[in-house]
Amino acid sequence: MDEVALDAYSGIVSAVAAALVPSVAALSVPGPTGSRRGGGSGSAVLFAPDPAMAAAPVAGYLLTNAHVVGSATHGVVEFADGTQAEVDVVGADPLSDLAVVRARPTPTVAPVALGEADTLRVGQLVVAVGHPLGLAGSVTAGVVSGLGRSLPTRSGTAARVIEDVIQTDAALNPGNSGGALADATARVVGINTAVAGVGLGLAVPINATTRRIVGALIRDGRVRRGYLGLVSAPAPLPPDLAAKVGRRKGVRVVEVVTGSPAHRSGLTAGDLILTADRKPVTDAQGMQRLLFDDAIGRPLPITVWRRGAMVDVIAVPTEL
Repeated sequence: MDEVALDAYSGIVSAVAAALVPSVAALSVPGPTGSRRGGGSGSAVLFAPDPAMAAAPVAGYLLTNAHVVGSATHGVVEFADGTQAEVDVVGADPLSDLAVVRARPTPTVAPVALGEADTLRVGQLVVAVGHPLGLAGSVTAGVVSGLGRSLPTRSGTAARVIEDVIQTDAALNPGNSGGALADATARVVGINTAVAGVGLGLAVPINATTRRIVGALIRDGRVRRGYLGLVSAPAPLPPDLAAKVGRRKGVRVVEVVTGSPAHRSGLTAGDLILTADRKPVTDAQGMQRLLFDDAIGRPLPITVWRRGAMVDVIAVPTEL
């Protein structure tokens, strides 16, 4: 029985490796001009943008981490078969740690299929493919050891939390950043981003939010986000209010930046946000999902619980 189980496990991992290794490249970029700092290196995944990312078919795009490309505008990828190509950095978004580069000429290997991280379950088999420590085409396997993790990121003075980060015990090492995390059907469900400790790796999920980010990078080279100017944290609702609205959590406003859109709308510290854009809000990430480019300059209705009463306010996000 153990031999049968091992053979089945090995067969799945081997099949995923065979499908993905040719399409995951080693990526290197030069350091800043005039700087003594060396360039960046990591992995990158050749992918075919789906309709949520690009209106027309495009080729030669690779997904990687923003922290791998840094401020570089170009670089080189090398695939497992030894094929090299120059790449241009199409766009990078440090607040999601995602970047898109495009290879010249278009690689002849097949792009990977992108999956849906929102369907993952704790304990599910995942396979990581990348180029750690300069070891080309390395494959490790493990399970999803946690879901819904948060990873703080920063770009200049702007801070954000990457939501729904995938936690895995598949071994990751320096150089795995930007590589693929795939499910048992070889669909890429995450882009490996960090080694959080021994036996603890993190990956940015492939889901509706990140598809939107990747689409913006392909289309505009950057991601525009709305800005409200508040600091918030999840908070329990009072029992009578929870019974009334049918859920137990909201988002407490901890701080409001003076002069910000949130301040001008009348939001104050202590308010308990129940809905934004008429959608229930239960965590800070729920607010972040509403603050993409189409929210900029558009009235955003927000309902809060304040001193025992529901209060409606209208905020107009500005561009971050």
